[in-house]
Amino acid sequence: MRFCRFGEGRLGLVEGANVRDVTAALDVLPGCRYPLPTYDVLIANLEEVAERARTIAAAPVLPLSSLKLLSPVANPGKIVAAPVNYGKHAQEVRDNPALHNNNPALLKSIHTIGLFLKATSSLTGPGEGIALRMLDRRNDHEVELAFVIGKEARQVSRRDALQYVAGYAIGLDITIRGQEDRSFRKSPDTYTVLGPWLVTADEIPNPGALDLQLSVNGELRQKSNTRDMILGVPELIELASSFYTLYPGDVVITGTPEGVGPLAPGDTIEAFVESVGSMEVKVRAASEAPAAGHA
Repeated sequence: MRFCRFGEGRLGLVEGANVRDVTAALDVLPGCRYPLPTYDVLIANLEEVAERARTIAAAPVLPLSSLKLLSPVANPGKIVAAPVNYGKHAQEVRDNPALHNNNPALLKSIHTIGLFLKATSSLTGPGEGIALRMLDRRNDHEVELAFVIGKEARQVSRRDALQYVAGYAIGLDITIRGQEDRSFRKSPDTYTVLGPWLVTADEIPNPGALDLQLSVNGELRQKSNTRDMILGVPELIELASSFYTLYPGDVVITGTPEGVGPLAPGDTIEAFVESVGSMEVKVRAASEAPAAGHA
């Protein structure tokens, strides 16, 4: 199944070029009182929501092209990111001063530096676009396979890791180049794009063999396959869960291949991950108001 969020937090089932509005399925979610859960309630109850969605026979059908798509996850407890997780990207960073800025942390391998966290406030959907800051510095695009944790995971072995995945999406990790810590430079508002929807894990039994690519204004810049990741999805879950508990709705972006490049206001990104789909994302300056969206 492919779940999307659109408009004012409505829930949809993507079926080809159309979306069935199954917002009524959210009625099965448990009520919450303060202190609120530190996880995403929809993802924690995804099976129950999916079961209810299947029974909504009279759900309105909307054309996908008319909708403003939000992040398929509304309330992740954390966004976990994998740095330099493709060998060729690691090499291009080492070879290009514009990428590493003589920052020693950028010249090490993922085995040495581990993972990092991005602010949850950086999360946005493809229909909301990217608002660039620090326009006097280079802002780069990074396309990534993203996955969402479906149940609490602590000290999980790579052998069992895929049982903890709720689904997959496309991730864009937008980066301001400079000397600051990764978490700081990658966490401005809109600098984590997730979408266009969540494909449930049963539809992607092997996340380690997916083509992915990114174009800017029609120019192909990144093209690779997830088999080239240094640490695959199971290894990333094993590593992350050995340091902290992963909760339903936590988002993991798995690293980007070579070909990262600068963005500018007015650009249009087209990102693709095999078995997930594609999404178009508009780029603007943070000082500009977002373009009028769809429903």
